Amino acid sequence: MDTIAFGVGVRKVSWPDGYDYVTANLIDILAANTKFDTALMYVSDHGESLGEGGLYLHGLPYAMAPDEQTKVPLVLWMSDSLAKSEKVNVGCLKAQTTSPLSHDNLFHTVLGMMNVQTSSYRSALDFTAPCKPFVGGSYSGL
Repeated sequence: MDTIAFGVGVRKVSWPDGYDYVTANLIDILAANTKFDTALMYVSDHGESLGEGGLYLHGLPYAMAPDEQTKVPLVLWMSDSLAKSEKVNVGCLKAQTTSPLSHDNLFHTVLGMMNVQTSSYRSALDFTAPCKPFVGGSYSGL
């Protein structure tokens, strides 16, 4: 499966390409192992101002913080076998890449991707849910 990046273009290239290098190498390792259905999700815990507007920090109050501090990309990769076994519509996921997400989505998306059955799961916060057929469980929160 292609790598799907949500929120791409939020910032100019400020960080070293090392993060891209590490992420790409992890994806290569996972893709080479066809014994398992695998996925990789990467998201930063916060943004960082690296000189934009003369700021070098990440702690401004949210109302004052520039986009570089409040918007971070999310990268999702899953093996073709995982996408097939979970009946994930990859085109649907790609169409969502400009939809706003937050860290609130991570918990529910991981639960959904791993088919964890719990009353804590809210499909409305699982960004993969609209791209998979309903197979049981609870779509509470829709």
